[in-house]
Amino acid sequence: MTEHDGVAIDGDDVPRIVVVGAAARDIAPDDPRGWRLGGGVSYGALTTALLGVPTGAIVGVDAEAAHAPELDLLRAAGVDVRLVRLQHGPIFENIETPGGRIQHSFGPSDPLPTSALPEEWRHAPGWMIAPVAAEVPDDWADALPAGALVAVGWQGLLRELRPRERVFHHPPGPSAIIRRADLVGVSRDDFDADLPLAALTSVMRPGAVLCVTRGARGGLAMTATQHGPEDMRSWPPIPPRRIVDATGAGDVFLAALLAAHTESRLVGGRLGQGFDLLLGAAAGSLVLEGHGLLGVAGRAATAARMAEAPRHPHPEPEAQH
Repeated sequence: MTEHDGVAIDGDDVPRIVVVGAAARDIAPDDPRGWRLGGGVSYGALTTALLGVPTGAIVGVDAEAAHAPELDLLRAAGVDVRLVRLQHGPIFENIETPGGRIQHSFGPSDPLPTSALPEEWRHAPGWMIAPVAAEVPDDWADALPAGALVAVGWQGLLRELRPRERVFHHPPGPSAIIRRADLVGVSRDDFDADLPLAALTSVMRPGAVLCVTRGARGGLAMTATQHGPEDMRSWPPIPPRRIVDATGAGDVFLAALLAAHTESRLVGGRLGQGFDLLLGAAAGSLVLEGHGLLGVAGRAATAARMAEAPRHPHPEPEAQH
Protein backbone atom coordinates (compact mmCIF):
# COMPACT_ATOMS: atom_id res chain seq x y z
CA MET A 1 0.00 0.00 0.00
CA THR A 2 1.28 3.47 -0.90
CA GLU A 3 0.38 6.77 0.66
CA HIS A 4 0.36 10.17 -1.06
CA ASP A 5 -1.16 13.40 0.19
CA GLY A 6 -2.65 11.47 3.10
CA VAL A 7 -4.58 9.07 0.84
CA ALA A 8 -4.02 5.34 1.13
CA ILE A 9 -3.97 3.58 -2.23
CA ASP A 10 -4.38 -0.15 -2.52
CA GLY A 11 -1.92 -1.99 -4.74
CA ASP A 12 -4.34 -4.59 -6.15
CA ASP A 13 -3.23 -6.77 -9.05
CA VAL A 14 -6.46 -5.82 -10.84
CA PRO A 15 -6.87 -2.03 -10.91
CA ARG A 16 -10.26 -0.42 -10.47
CA ILE A 17 -9.50 1.97 -13.33
CA VAL A 18 -7.30 1.44 -16.39
CA VAL A 19 -6.17 4.45 -18.42
CA VAL A 20 -4.98 4.00 -22.02
CA GLY A 21 -3.11 6.41 -24.28
CA ALA A 22 0.24 7.73 -25.46
CA ALA A 23 2.29 10.04 -23.26
CA ALA A 24 2.88 13.30 -25.08
CA ARG A 25 6.05 15.33 -24.87
CA ASP A 26 4.98 18.96 -24.58
CA ILE A 27 7.58 21.54 -25.59
CA ALA A 28 8.61 23.54 -22.50
CA PRO A 29 11.53 25.99 -22.87
CA ASP A 30 11.76 26.35 -19.07
CA ASP A 31 12.46 22.62 -18.63
CA PRO A 32 16.11 21.52 -18.98
CA ARG A 33 15.00 18.77 -21.39
CA GLY A 34 13.07 21.26 -23.50
CA TRP A 35 9.84 19.31 -22.88
CA ARG A 36 7.57 17.96 -20.15
CA LEU A 37 5.70 14.69 -20.15
CA GLY A 38 1.95 15.04 -20.56
CA GLY A 39 -0.92 13.45 -22.43
CA GLY A 40 -4.32 12.34 -21.21
CA VAL A 41 -3.01 8.98 -20.01
CA SER A 42 -0.50 10.66 -17.68
CA TYR A 43 -2.91 13.26 -16.29
CA GLY A 44 -5.79 10.80 -16.06
CA ALA A 45 -3.91 8.01 -14.30
CA LEU A 46 -2.29 10.35 -11.78
CA THR A 47 -5.66 11.95 -11.02
CA THR A 48 -7.51 8.72 -10.30
CA ALA A 49 -4.62 7.32 -8.25
CA LEU A 50 -4.32 10.44 -6.10
CA LEU A 51 -8.07 10.32 -5.50
CA GLY A 52 -7.50 6.90 -3.97
CA VAL A 53 -8.69 4.60 -6.77
CA PRO A 54 -6.33 1.70 -7.65
CA THR A 55 -5.15 2.56 -11.16
CA GLY A 56 -3.31 0.89 -14.00
CA ALA A 57 -2.00 2.73 -17.04
CA ILE A 58 -1.07 1.48 -20.50
CA VAL A 59 1.29 4.22 -21.64
CA GLY A 60 2.71 4.58 -25.14
CA VAL A 61 6.19 6.15 -25.03
CA ASP A 62 8.91 7.03 -27.50
CA ALA A 63 12.57 6.51 -26.64
CA GLU A 64 12.94 9.78 -24.72
CA ALA A 65 9.62 9.64 -22.91
CA ALA A 66 10.35 6.09 -21.69
CA HIS A 67 12.83 7.47 -19.12
CA ALA A 68 10.89 10.57 -18.06
CA PRO A 69 10.90 11.15 -14.28
CA GLU A 70 7.19 12.00 -14.53
CA LEU A 71 6.56 8.27 -14.94
CA ASP A 72 8.09 7.77 -11.50
CA LEU A 73 5.63 10.37 -10.21
CA LEU A 74 2.82 8.11 -11.41
CA ARG A 75 4.45 5.05 -9.86
CA ALA A 76 4.95 6.84 -6.54
CA ALA A 77 1.23 7.64 -6.51
CA GLY A 78 0.46 3.93 -6.82
CA VAL A 79 -0.17 3.66 -10.57
CA ASP A 80 0.76 0.31 -12.10
CA VAL A 81 2.49 1.64 -15.22
CA ARG A 82 2.83 -0.63 -18.25
CA LEU A 83 4.94 0.95 -20.99
CA VAL A 84 4.41 0.33 -24.69
CA ARG A 85 7.42 1.38 -26.75
CA LEU A 86 6.58 3.51 -29.79
CA GLN A 87 8.96 4.49 -32.53
CA HIS A 88 7.11 7.78 -32.88
CA GLY A 89 5.22 9.32 -29.98
CA PRO A 90 3.20 12.55 -29.95
CA ILE A 91 5.07 15.85 -29.49
CA PHE A 92 3.19 19.13 -29.14
CA GLU A 93 3.97 22.81 -28.89
CA ASN A 94 1.14 24.56 -27.07
CA ILE A 95 0.83 28.32 -27.46
CA GLU A 96 -1.69 30.11 -25.26
CA THR A 97 -3.22 33.22 -26.82
CA PRO A 98 -6.10 35.55 -25.81
CA GLY A 99 -8.18 33.80 -28.47
CA GLY A 100 -7.41 30.31 -27.20
CA ARG A 101 -4.73 27.68 -27.57
CA ILE A 102 -2.74 27.24 -30.78
CA GLN A 103 -1.19 23.80 -31.03
CA HIS A 104 1.55 22.59 -33.35
CA SER A 105 2.78 19.02 -33.67
CA PHE A 106 5.95 17.27 -34.74
CA GLY A 107 4.07 14.52 -36.57
CA PRO A 108 1.68 11.64 -35.91
CA SER A 109 1.97 8.97 -33.24
CA ASP A 110 2.21 5.24 -33.71
CA PRO A 111 -0.97 3.40 -32.66
CA LEU A 112 -1.31 1.50 -29.40
CA PRO A 113 -2.09 -2.18 -30.05
CA THR A 114 -4.74 -3.98 -28.02
CA SER A 115 -2.16 -6.71 -27.41
CA ALA A 116 -0.65 -4.34 -24.82
CA LEU A 117 -3.61 -5.01 -22.51
CA PRO A 118 -2.55 -7.36 -19.68
CA GLU A 119 -4.84 -10.36 -19.41
CA GLU A 120 -5.29 -9.81 -15.66
CA TRP A 121 -6.66 -6.30 -16.28
CA ARG A 122 -9.49 -7.39 -18.57
CA HIS A 123 -12.01 -7.36 -15.73
CA ALA A 124 -11.29 -3.84 -14.47
CA PRO A 125 -14.62 -2.02 -13.87
CA GLY A 126 -13.51 1.46 -15.00
CA TRP A 127 -11.67 2.57 -18.16
CA MET A 128 -10.43 5.88 -19.50
CA ILE A 129 -9.50 5.96 -23.17
CA ALA A 130 -7.29 9.03 -23.34
CA PRO A 131 -5.81 9.52 -26.81
CA VAL A 132 -3.96 12.70 -27.74
CA ALA A 133 -3.26 11.93 -31.39
CA ALA A 134 -5.88 9.35 -32.45
CA GLU A 135 -3.37 6.68 -31.39
CA VAL A 136 -6.04 4.46 -29.80
CA PRO A 137 -7.68 2.65 -32.76
CA ASP A 138 -11.31 1.53 -32.85
CA ASP A 139 -10.48 -2.11 -32.11
CA TRP A 140 -9.99 -1.06 -28.48
CA ALA A 141 -13.79 -0.80 -28.27
CA ASP A 142 -14.04 -4.59 -28.59
CA ALA A 143 -11.15 -5.19 -26.18
CA LEU A 144 -12.93 -3.54 -23.25
CA PRO A 145 -14.97 -5.64 -20.78
CA ALA A 146 -18.67 -5.76 -21.69
CA GLY A 147 -19.94 -4.42 -18.37
CA ALA A 148 -17.20 -1.88 -17.70
CA LEU A 149 -17.75 1.87 -17.31
CA VAL A 150 -15.85 3.64 -20.11
CA ALA A 151 -14.84 7.30 -20.32
CA VAL A 152 -13.37 8.76 -23.52
CA GLY A 153 -11.55 12.02 -24.12
CA TRP A 154 -13.04 12.85 -27.51
CA GLN A 155 -10.67 15.66 -28.47
CA GLY A 156 -7.79 13.20 -28.79
CA LEU A 157 -9.67 11.36 -31.54
CA LEU A 158 -10.27 14.53 -33.53
CA ARG A 159 -6.69 15.65 -34.10
CA GLU A 160 -4.66 15.19 -37.26
CA LEU A 161 -0.96 15.71 -36.73
CA ARG A 162 1.32 16.87 -39.54
CA PRO A 163 5.04 17.46 -38.97
CA ARG A 164 5.75 21.04 -37.83
CA GLU A 165 2.27 22.26 -38.74
CA ARG A 166 -0.65 23.53 -36.72
CA VAL A 167 -2.84 20.69 -35.46
CA PHE A 168 -5.88 20.15 -37.66
CA HIS A 169 -9.19 19.16 -36.02
CA HIS A 170 -11.68 16.85 -37.70
CA PRO A 171 -15.37 17.48 -36.98
CA PRO A 172 -16.80 15.01 -34.42
CA GLY A 173 -18.26 11.93 -36.07
CA PRO A 174 -19.09 8.27 -35.49
CA SER A 175 -16.49 5.88 -34.12
CA ALA A 176 -16.63 2.54 -32.35
CA ILE A 177 -14.87 3.99 -29.31
CA ILE A 178 -17.34 6.86 -28.93
CA ARG A 179 -20.25 4.46 -29.38
CA ARG A 180 -18.81 2.28 -26.59
CA ALA A 181 -18.36 5.17 -24.16
CA ASP A 182 -20.53 5.84 -21.11
CA LEU A 183 -18.87 9.19 -20.36
CA VAL A 184 -17.46 11.44 -23.08
CA GLY A 185 -15.50 14.61 -22.45
CA VAL A 186 -14.71 17.31 -25.01
CA SER A 187 -13.81 20.99 -24.91
CA ARG A 188 -16.05 23.58 -26.59
CA ASP A 189 -12.91 24.72 -28.43
CA ASP A 190 -12.50 21.33 -30.12
CA PHE A 191 -15.49 21.56 -32.44
CA ASP A 192 -17.15 24.23 -34.55
CA ALA A 193 -19.18 26.71 -32.53
CA ASP A 194 -22.09 26.35 -34.99
CA LEU A 195 -22.31 22.58 -34.56
CA PRO A 196 -25.52 21.75 -32.64
CA LEU A 197 -25.16 19.61 -29.55
CA ALA A 198 -27.60 17.11 -31.06
CA ALA A 199 -24.99 16.35 -33.71
CA LEU A 200 -22.59 15.28 -30.98
CA THR A 201 -24.99 13.10 -29.01
CA SER A 202 -26.37 11.49 -32.17
CA VAL A 203 -23.18 9.42 -32.56
CA MET A 204 -23.22 8.31 -28.91
CA ARG A 205 -25.18 5.42 -27.49
CA PRO A 206 -28.47 6.37 -25.77
CA GLY A 207 -27.89 6.88 -22.06
CA ALA A 208 -24.27 7.97 -22.40
CA VAL A 209 -23.31 11.31 -20.87
CA LEU A 210 -21.51 14.04 -22.80
CA CYS A 211 -19.61 16.69 -20.83
CA VAL A 212 -18.63 19.81 -22.74
CA THR A 213 -16.07 21.86 -20.83
CA ARG A 214 -16.28 25.61 -21.36
CA GLY A 215 -13.15 26.89 -19.63
CA ALA A 216 -13.84 29.89 -17.41
CA ARG A 217 -17.60 29.31 -17.85
CA GLY A 218 -17.62 25.85 -16.30
CA GLY A 219 -19.31 23.26 -18.46
CA LEU A 220 -22.44 21.52 -19.64
CA ALA A 221 -23.40 17.87 -19.14
CA MET A 222 -26.16 16.12 -21.08
CA THR A 223 -27.52 12.63 -21.70
CA ALA A 224 -27.67 11.25 -25.23
CA THR A 225 -31.09 9.99 -26.35
CA GLN A 226 -32.66 9.04 -29.66
CA HIS A 227 -34.34 12.45 -29.66
CA GLY A 228 -31.27 14.52 -28.92
CA PRO A 229 -29.55 15.66 -25.73
CA GLU A 230 -31.65 15.65 -22.55
CA ASP A 231 -31.17 16.14 -18.80
CA MET A 232 -28.86 19.09 -19.35
CA ARG A 233 -26.97 20.39 -16.35
CA SER A 234 -24.34 23.06 -16.13
CA TRP A 235 -21.60 23.10 -13.54
CA PRO A 236 -19.98 26.27 -12.24
CA PRO A 237 -16.38 27.30 -12.84
CA ILE A 238 -14.12 27.02 -9.81
CA PRO A 239 -11.42 29.65 -10.40
CA PRO A 240 -7.81 28.64 -9.73
CA ARG A 241 -5.65 30.81 -7.48
CA ARG A 242 -3.38 31.36 -10.47
CA ILE A 243 -2.84 29.82 -13.88
CA VAL A 244 0.64 28.38 -14.30
CA ASP A 245 -0.03 25.79 -17.00
CA ALA A 246 -3.33 25.28 -18.86
CA THR A 247 -2.40 21.79 -20.10
CA GLY A 248 -4.35 18.77 -18.90
CA ALA A 249 -7.40 20.38 -17.29
CA GLY A 250 -9.92 18.54 -19.49
CA ASP A 251 -8.21 15.18 -18.95
CA VAL A 252 -8.14 15.71 -15.18
CA PHE A 253 -11.83 16.69 -15.17
CA LEU A 254 -12.82 13.52 -17.06
CA ALA A 255 -10.61 11.29 -14.91
CA ALA A 256 -12.11 12.68 -11.69
CA LEU A 257 -15.61 12.21 -13.13
CA LEU A 258 -14.82 8.59 -13.96
CA ALA A 259 -13.36 8.09 -10.48
CA ALA A 260 -16.60 9.35 -8.91
CA HIS A 261 -18.71 6.98 -11.02
CA THR A 262 -16.39 4.04 -10.34
CA GLU A 263 -16.07 4.77 -6.61
CA SER A 264 -19.13 6.81 -5.62
CA ARG A 265 -17.81 7.03 -2.05
CA LEU A 266 -15.56 9.83 -3.31
CA VAL A 267 -18.64 12.08 -3.44
CA GLY A 268 -20.61 10.42 -0.67
CA GLY A 269 -22.79 8.63 -3.22
CA ARG A 270 -24.26 11.94 -4.38
CA LEU A 271 -23.92 11.42 -8.11
CA GLY A 272 -27.50 12.48 -8.77
CA GLN A 273 -26.91 15.82 -7.09
CA GLY A 274 -24.04 16.70 -9.41
CA PHE A 275 -21.17 16.19 -7.00
CA ASP A 276 -19.41 14.10 -9.65
CA LEU A 277 -19.26 17.20 -11.85
CA LEU A 278 -18.02 19.31 -8.95
CA LEU A 279 -15.27 16.81 -8.22
CA GLY A 280 -14.14 17.07 -11.83
CA ALA A 281 -14.33 20.86 -11.83
CA ALA A 282 -12.32 21.11 -8.59
CA ALA A 283 -9.61 18.74 -9.83
CA GLY A 284 -9.45 20.61 -13.14
CA SER A 285 -9.10 23.92 -11.32
CA LEU A 286 -6.19 22.71 -9.19
CA VAL A 287 -4.13 21.29 -12.06
CA LEU A 288 -3.92 24.77 -13.61
CA GLU A 289 -1.85 25.95 -10.66
CA GLY A 290 1.23 23.77 -11.26
CA HIS A 291 3.68 22.92 -14.01
CA GLY A 292 2.52 19.85 -15.90
CA LEU A 293 1.73 16.81 -13.78
CA LEU A 294 2.91 18.58 -10.62
CA GLY A 295 -0.43 20.39 -10.61
CA VAL A 296 -2.47 17.20 -10.16
CA ALA A 297 -3.82 17.24 -6.60
CA GLY A 298 -4.93 14.60 -4.10
CA ARG A 299 -8.26 13.95 -2.47
CA ALA A 300 -7.95 16.39 0.44
CA ALA A 301 -7.02 19.36 -1.73
CA THR A 302 -9.74 18.48 -4.25
CA ALA A 303 -12.40 18.28 -1.53
CA ALA A 304 -11.32 21.68 -0.20
CA ARG A 305 -11.55 23.18 -3.68
CA MET A 306 -15.03 21.67 -4.16
CA ALA A 307 -16.18 23.62 -1.14
CA GLU A 308 -15.28 26.82 -2.96
CA ALA A 309 -17.76 26.20 -5.78
CA PRO A 310 -20.13 29.20 -6.01
CA ARG A 311 -23.19 26.98 -6.59
CA HIS A 312 -24.14 23.39 -7.27
CA PRO A 313 -24.71 22.07 -10.80
CA HIS A 314 -28.22 22.89 -11.93
CA PRO A 315 -30.60 22.09 -14.80
CA GLU A 316 -30.01 23.96 -18.02
CA PRO A 317 -33.54 24.19 -19.50
CA GLU A 318 -32.70 26.68 -22.24
CA ALA A 319 -29.57 24.98 -23.56
CA GLN A 320 -29.54 24.91 -27.36
CA HIS A 321 -29.91 21.49 -28.98
